[in-house]
Parts: sequence; C-alpha cells; structure tokens
Amino acid sequence: MKTQKYVVKLETEDRVELEKFSKSKSKKATPKCKNRAKVILCLDENGKKPLNVDETAKKCNLHPESVYTIRKDFIVFGMERITQRKKRGTPPVEPKVTGDIEAHIIATACSQPPEGRAKWTLQLIADRIVLDGAVESIGRETVRRTLKKRNISLI
Repeated sequence: MKTQKYVVKLETEDRVELEKFSKSKSKKATPKCKNRAKVILCLDENGKKPLNVDETAKKCNLHPESVYTIRKDFIVFGMERITQRKKRGTPPVEPKVTGDIEAHIIATACSQPPEGRAKWTLQLIADRIVLDGAVESIGRETVRRTLKKRNISLI
C-alpha cells in the first residue's frame, strides 16, 4: 500500500474551529472556503471516520484532484489558506487617473471654456487633457467619474 505524502491530523481545537467555520453565516466565510473546510474535516485522520480522497470528492462535489490540492495546501500553508481567500497583489489594470491627472482635469473644468463655447463638455475636457500631454488617451466617462468624485458640476 502506498503511503500518503500529506496526511491531515487535526487537533481538537482546529477541528472545532473548522466545523464552526463550515457552518458559519459570515460573509467572510465564502462557499468555496466552507467547502475547503469540509474537505479537511472529511480527510482528518483523528476524526470519527476519515474518508479517502475519492469518497471526500464525491461528498463535497469536487474533482479528486481538487481534494489533493486542498489537502496539500492545508499541510504546507496552514489553516489560513483554507479559511481565507488569497489576496490580489495588484489590480488587474493600473488606474489611468492619478493625483496629477485628476488635478489637471479639475483645473481644466474650472477654467474658461474654449473660444466659441459657453461651457466645457466632458469630451472637450478629455480632448484638452490629451492635447496637453497629461495622458495618451482618456475617455469622457473617466472625466465624468473624476469630476463627480469631487462634486464638480459642469452646469
């Protein structure tokens, strides 16, 4: 018989904590995290009746490979990896509007409108920001959100 590389043996406190977590109604306890906790409880060698990987996968409605991964993550990284979501390091897209560009948008919106215009429009401000070389491109919606954030109206 092949020995397992990662064996789950929970202490009593950890088992109680995972059982409490898996039944929690908290928003921090996402369904995915609760399911991971249930997998660990099913695999616990110190538990009442430990299940093998295939039985656990069937009970938790997962692929057996997912059960292997969850078990490995628990052994290697600990309880936090099971009960919490991984934090994203950086946002998917860097924000186009930084403090300098925001100040430029506000200054443009508060200045005199161009010759022949009674007031600034969002598109005119966006075009002016690009012409001034502050950014390569910017949409009128980005300008609108920036002005709204600072409670500045073009009316």
